[in-house]
Order: sequence, then C-alpha cells, then structure tokens
Amino acid sequence: MSLMNLLQQAQGGQGLSQLASQFGIDEAQAGKLTEMLAPTIGQAAKQKAQTGGLEGLLGALHGEGQGALYEDAAAAAAPEGQAQGMAFLEQLMGGQEAPQEIAAEAANQTGIDLSTVMQFLPALAGMMQGGMQKQMPDDSIQGMLGQLTGGGASEAGGGLMGMIGGLMGGNKAQAGGGGGMDLGALTQMLDADGDGNPLNDVLGKFMK
Repeated sequence: MSLMNLLQQAQGGQGLSQLASQFGIDEAQAGKLTEMLAPTIGQAAKQKAQTGGLEGLLGALHGEGQGALYEDAAAAAAPEGQAQGMAFLEQLMGGQEAPQEIAAEAANQTGIDLSTVMQFLPALAGMMQGGMQKQMPDDSIQGMLGQLTGGGASEAGGGLMGMIGGLMGGNKAQAGGGGGMDLGALTQMLDADGDGNPLNDVLGKFMK
C-alpha cells in the first residue's frame, strides 16, 4: 500500500474530502495537493531513514493515540493536529524551511492560496502519521527499536546500519511478538508514487 492509498482509505474513503472541507477547498483541489505532497513526505521519510534517522522515524510513529488524526479530519485540521503534523515534517526535513518551500511550490503548481496550503500540508502530514501508526502497532515498533538498539539482529546484518539496509533493500526484519508491518512493507509504502513528483527538486535542496 502506498501513502496515497492509505490516505484515500481514511475514514471510509471520505477522509480527504472531509479534510478539504475543513479548509474551504473542493475535493479535486485536495486530491491534487495530496498527489503532490504525500509522495514528498514519503520520500523525506525514506531519506531520513537512509541517512541514519530510522530510529527517529520509528519513534515518531510510536503512540497509538496518533491514529485519531487519521480517523478524524477535523482533529487533523485543528491547531493541535496541525502542530503535530508540522513537528513530524520538521523532524523529517530538518526544520521549518523545507515544509514552507514545499507548500509554496505546491501552491504555485495548483493555484491554491498559499495560506491554505500552509494549513493543509501539516494537517495532511498529521493524518498520514496517524495512518502509518495504525499500520504499525506499538508492539511492532518496539520490536524494531529493540533491534536497532542491540536487542537482536536483522537478516541484513544487525545493528542500525543493518536495519537501514534491510529497510532500503526490502528485506524482512519482522518485529517479534506483535506482528504488524515489517520494514520491507514500510519501504514499499514510503517509496511508492514518488517518481516524477514536481516537489522532489525542492525536497532535494534540503535532504542531502
């Protein structure tokens, strides 16, 4: 499942339209924004993991209360939901500048008012973070984090770099005890739909 698929399935398939209504844009506009922004966030997450930030990424997905942002568009659009989503973006992208430039380029590409995009982007990120968390129960994340900190070895070779190698190579490093998503499945989710995204060049300025 890609991040786009995940978002399209939110709230029985109504999540994106409900999120659009929170910001006074129509469903088609929300769809265009999501098609640009979701793969960009996924690419940032993938690059974060590749450059030694896998533990931080998994940590950001820990906490099953985050699922509320996936299940309720109004919660994602609320100031608290936007703040959580922006914190997630800043963690992935190294600060506020990258999300701001990405929002500006998305506004330019779609013709949607920048102030609206600046609110939609963190709300979407919060909804995405909640959706990814629901795909990765806390017990699975704890198992993966345990492997990262020396609790076990992945088949890619053990340790942090081995886990990152497993993630990027699609090798299964299934967490013990809880089931749920493995790192290969997470890779597929982050990597899908990313090619040809017009925001990749913007992201590339910040994700070295």
